[in-house]
Amino acid sequence: MRRSEESIPDRIKKGTALVLERLNALDKDQLHAVLATDADGQPYTSMIAYALTPDKKGIVFVTPKRTQKYKNVLKNNRVSLLIDTRSNTKKDYMSTESLTILGNAIPVRKGGKWSELKGIFIRKHPKLNEIIHSPETKLIFVKINRCIHVTGFQTVSEWISR
Repeated sequence: MRRSEESIPDRIKKGTALVLERLNALDKDQLHAVLATDADGQPYTSMIAYALTPDKKGIVFVTPKRTQKYKNVLKNNRVSLLIDTRSNTKKDYMSTESLTILGNAIPVRKGGKWSELKGIFIRKHPKLNEIIHSPETKLIFVKINRCIHVTGFQTVSEWISR
């Protein structure tokens, strides 16, 4: 059987994507990410609104302090985020782009850094301005350690923080 150009690859191919540029582009187009935390040894995922810091060293999100994801972050700050471009069509196999971010989540106390990060978040998500000022809400900074970019189903590029 002859494979067409649109065949889905069965092997990983080393990519050449400029990962931080792709992260920046995805941040402009995508409002949400999937956050994965550790719930006592069990993966736990949550949809979040996020924003990339201008220096591309971190991701900012907010969450009510009574959520499972916040409790998980306090117990184990190692997290993963997935940002993707899927449209839920058959074309997604070859055209979807995804970026996995591995990092450490740090709750930010109110003060100078909090105000700076809040501004970054609110510029992207102005509808969440009221929520971020609630005493029930925590602002979380995820320090990016590693990014893994995948496109064409199996073409993988990686960036590691130095």
